[in-house]
Amino acid sequence: MTGLPDGPSSTTPAPSSGSDRGAARPVSTVAELLPVFPWDRLEPYKARAAAHPDGIVDLSVGTPVDPVPELVQQVLRDSSDRPGYPTVWGTAAYRAAILGWAGRRLGATALTERGVLPVVGSKELVAWLPVQLGLGPGDVVAFPRLAYPTYEVGARLARADVATYADDPRELDEETQARLRLVWLNSPSNPTGRVLPAGRLREIVAWARERGVLIASDECYLELGWEADPASVLHPDVCGGSYEGLLALHSLSKRSNLAGYRAAFLLGDPGLLHALLQVRKHGGMMTAAPVQDAAAAALADDAHVAEQRERYARRRAALRKALEGSGFRVEHSEASLYLWATREESCWDTVAALADLGILVAPGEFYGEDGARFVRVAFTATDERVDAAVSRLAR
Repeated sequence: MTGLPDGPSSTTPAPSSGSDRGAARPVSTVAELLPVFPWDRLEPYKARAAAHPDGIVDLSVGTPVDPVPELVQQVLRDSSDRPGYPTVWGTAAYRAAILGWAGRRLGATALTERGVLPVVGSKELVAWLPVQLGLGPGDVVAFPRLAYPTYEVGARLARADVATYADDPRELDEETQARLRLVWLNSPSNPTGRVLPAGRLREIVAWARERGVLIASDECYLELGWEADPASVLHPDVCGGSYEGLLALHSLSKRSNLAGYRAAFLLGDPGLLHALLQVRKHGGMMTAAPVQDAAAAALADDAHVAEQRERYARRRAALRKALEGSGFRVEHSEASLYLWATREESCWDTVAALADLGILVAPGEFYGEDGARFVRVAFTATDERVDAAVSRLAR
C-alpha cells in the first residue's frame, strides 16, 4: 500500500508590505496529485505503426468503430429540440428503461428507481466517486493490481490512500482492512478479461458487509462474455436480494457503440445513490436530454447487442488464432473486448515489434507492474483492419 504525496503547501502567507504587496500566491494544482497520463507514452509507437505502407491497425484503445444503431440515431434526431436543462436523476422514461434492462440482464428485479443514477460516462464516475463519497486522507481505496488506471486517479483526487490486491480484496493485510472504505471490483476485467465466479463475488460481498466496506463493481463489459457468463454483484445469488453497500456501474459505450454519447449509469444501494444524487445536483453533472432518450431506446432493444456481439466474436476468434500462431500466449480473456497476450518479453519490446508490422497495441504496464510482460489487444477495429492484422501476423 502506498500513501499520497503531500504536495505543495497551500498555507496563506503572512501579509506583507512594500513591492510584493498583492503578489500572486503559488497555487497547488490537482494535477500534482496525478500520475503521468500513460497514453502519451504510446505516441512514438503510433507514429511508427502509421508509417506502414498499408496503414495502421489500431488495437490499442478499444474505442467502438461500428455504427451507432439506426434506431438510436433516429431517437437522437427526434429528441434534438430540447432547449431546457435536463435533470441529474434523468427522465422517468430513462430510469424505467434502466430498471427494465437491469431486471432482464442482471437479475436485479427488486431494484426501484431510487436505486438508479445516470452518469456522464463511466470514466467520470470512476474518477470522482471517492470524492463524492467524502473519502479523504487516511481512508483506503482498493482495486485490482492489474486494473484500469482511473481507479487510482479517483483515490488520488480524494487524497485517499491506495491499496491493490492480486486476486481477492480479502488478501489485504489487517492494518489496511482497518482503514478500508471502498473496494473496486472489475469483472469482466479490463485489461485481462478475467471473470469472477458468482460464488467468489458472494463471498466478497459478505466479507465487505461485515466490515462496513463499500463495494463498487465496474461491470461495463458484462454483456461481452465469451467463455464465461459474468454475474453482477446485484444478482440475488450474489447479494442475497439486498443492495446494501453495493454499487454497480454500467455503460452503453461498448454494448451499443455509444462511447461518443457518454451514457452510463450506477445501480444499487438507494441510500448511497440518494446521497450521490445530491452531490451531483450541486455539481451540475447531467446527462444531455437527447442522450437520455437515445440511451433509453438502446436499453430497450436487445437485437442490436446480439448483432454487435457477432461482429466482435468473429474479430476475437481471428485475432486470437493469429496471435497464438505467431508465438503469443493468451491468458484469461474469457470476456470483455480485449485479448491479454504475452510472448514472455518486455511489453515495450512487443509493442515495438508489432508497431513495425503497423499494429498498435497497449502495453500491459499501463495497467500495473504485473502487466510488464503482456500487451492488451483490442478487437474493436473494423473487419478490414482486423483482417489486415491477421495477415501481417501470419507473415
